[in-house]
Amino acid sequence: MKIKHIKLKKNMKVSELIDEFDSLNVLGAGRLSKARKIVSYMINDEKMAVFLSLGGPLVPGGLRTIIADMIKDKQIDVLITSGANITHDLLESFGGKHYNNLGFDDEKLNSEGIGRIGDIYTKNEDFVTFEERICLIFEDILDKKINTQNQRKTKLENEPNEMTKDEKLVNHVFSIKELLFEIGKRIKDENSILKSAADNNVPIFAPGLTDSMLGLQLWMFSQENRFILDVIEDMNELSDFVFKSEKVGAILLGGGLPKHYTLASNLLKGGLDTAIQITMDRSETGSLSGAPLEEAKSWSKAKCGSNLVTVIGDVTIIFPLLMASLE
Repeated sequence: MKIKHIKLKKNMKVSELIDEFDSLNVLGAGRLSKARKIVSYMINDEKMAVFLSLGGPLVPGGLRTIIADMIKDKQIDVLITSGANITHDLLESFGGKHYNNLGFDDEKLNSEGIGRIGDIYTKNEDFVTFEERICLIFEDILDKKINTQNQRKTKLENEPNEMTKDEKLVNHVFSIKELLFEIGKRIKDENSILKSAADNNVPIFAPGLTDSMLGLQLWMFSQENRFILDVIEDMNELSDFVFKSEKVGAILLGGGLPKHYTLASNLLKGGLDTAIQITMDRSETGSLSGAPLEEAKSWSKAKCGSNLVTVIGDVTIIFPLLMASLE
C-alpha cells in the first residue's frame, strides 16, 4: 500500500491526529497508532485482565492524575510500580509538590534543600512531612494488625483481650500488596493513586519497594517494631490472579523491575496475550528495559501469536497522547 501523508487541520482532535498516524502506518507514528488499537481492545474486553507497569519517574513527571483516573475508570486491573512512584504519590498526598525551572547547579540545590530528578525538583521539607505522616500511618496499620490478632486469640482461647508489653516483639507480617492497600485506605487525597486503588480494589504490587524513600522509612520503623514484609506472598497472590484470568494484557511504561515482574508473573500461564511498551531504552546492551516485546515470546512471557508493539519515545509525551486519543 502507498503511504498516505499526514494532513493537519485547524482545531484537530488528538484522536484525529492518531487516525492520520494510522493511515500513514510507518515508523513511530505507525507504532503509536497500533498501540492505541491494542490499548482500546484491552480496556474494552471484559475478559481481559489489564496490567499497568510503571518504571521511571512517571508520578513526578506528571502522569499521576492519568494513572489515578485509569484506576477509577476501571481501565486497569493490576498496577505494578517502582517504590519511588508510590513515594512521590504519597508526597503529594501529604501536601508536598514537584517543581520545575530551578536550574542545574546541583551543589547549590543541595545547599537549598532541593533534590533534582532530571528537570523535576523536590524540597527536603516536603520529605520531612512525608516521613512524619507515613510513620503515623505505619503505627496505625500495625496497631490494627495487633488488635485483629488479639481478637482472634481471644476468640480462640476465650480470654480477655489484653495487649501485653511484648506484643510488638512478635512478628507482624504483611505482603507488599496488603501494606499498600492499608496505606491507601488512610489517604484522603482524591487524586492519589494509592487511594484510588484502595477505593476500587485494584491491587498494587511493588517488588522493589525497599529501594525507595518509603522503603527506607519502613526499614527504620521496623527497627523498633516487628513489621515484616513477605515478598513471596505477593507472588502467591499475583500468580493466583493470573491463573484466574481468561486473558491478560499489559501496558508497560518504561522498563526495569516493574516490567519484568509483569512479564514473569505471566510465564507459568504461557505469557501475555497482548501488550504495548513505551520506552526510550535501547536493545543493543541486552538489558530488559530496552528489549523489544517480541523477545518475550522466546521466554514464554508473551504468547506466540500475541499482538505486541514497542513504541520508542518519552512516556510522558507518548502516553498522554495515546490516552487522550481513545474514544
